[in-house]
Amino acid sequence: MLSIESIRKNIRSAEDLRDIVKTMRTLAAVNIHHFEQAVRSLGDYYRSIEMGFQVVLKDGTMSALEQGSTKGGTYYIVFGTDQGLCGGFNDQIADYASSEISKEKRAAEHDVLVCMGERARASLEERKLDVTDVYPLPGGLPGITLSVQQTVMNITDLQMKGEISRVALFYHKLTSQITYHPQTVILLPIDRAWTDSIQKKKWPTHVLPAFTIERENLFSALFRQYIFVSLFRAFAESMASENAARLMSMQSAEKNIEERLDELNAFYRSERQNAITSELLDIVSGFEALREEV
Repeated sequence: MLSIESIRKNIRSAEDLRDIVKTMRTLAAVNIHHFEQAVRSLGDYYRSIEMGFQVVLKDGTMSALEQGSTKGGTYYIVFGTDQGLCGGFNDQIADYASSEISKEKRAAEHDVLVCMGERARASLEERKLDVTDVYPLPGGLPGITLSVQQTVMNITDLQMKGEISRVALFYHKLTSQITYHPQTVILLPIDRAWTDSIQKKKWPTHVLPAFTIERENLFSALFRQYIFVSLFRAFAESMASENAARLMSMQSAEKNIEERLDELNAFYRSERQNAITSELLDIVSGFEALREEV
C-alpha cells in the first residue's frame, strides 16, 4: 500500500509531466503554423515558375524534354523524422514507400534509396528495403535551404555519372492541422503531361512577356527553380506533418495524464480520509481509556 507521501510525489510527477506535454503540444502547433505559411508562400512562387515555363514553351517543346534517358536507376527519397513522439509517422511512410516501390516493373540493381531522418531508416529496413544513405532533417525552416542544396548536389552528381535517370519523393502531405496522408512526387524525368498542360493554359493577359536570353538557358534556369521548390515543399510538408503527428500524440498523452491525475487525486483523498478517521478513532479510544481509569 502506498503511503500518503508517496501518492503526493506521484501526483507532483504527473503534474510535471503534464506541463512538459503541454509545452510540447504548443510547440508542435506553432511549428505547424510556420511550415504551413512556408508551403503557402511556395505555392505563389511555384505558380510564377509555371508561368515562366508557359512563356518558354509557347513556341513548342524543348530538346531537354525529348532526351529523357531510361538508363540508370531511380533515386528514391523517403522523408521521415529524426525525433520520436510522433506515433506511427515513420511506419506509415515506410509502408507507403515499400508498396509504391514494389509496384514498379523495372530493374532495381542501380536504384538508390535514401531517407531523411534517422528514425525512418529502421522502419524501412524492417520492410526489407536497403537504405543507401541517411541524412539528418533540418532543425527548422532556415535549415531547409541547405538541405535542399545538398540533395540537389547528390542528385546532380549521380546524374552526371549516369547512375540514375529518375528521382521519386515519398513524403506526408498535411491535409489539416492534425491529419496528413502520404504522396509520391516524380521529380525526374520531366513530366510531359505537366508541360503539355502548361502549354495549353491561357495566359491571364492579352500579351505574353518577351525574353532575350536563349530559350534553352531560360528553360534550364526555370527547371532548376522547379527542382528547388519541389524539394523545399517536400521538406516543409513532411515536417509540418511530423508536427501534426506529434500534436496528436501529445493530445493523447495529455488526456491519459489527466485521467491518471484524477485517479491519483481520488486515491489520495480516500487515503487521507482513512488516515484522518484512523487518527480520530485513536483519539477517541485514548479518551475512553483515560475516562475509564478516572
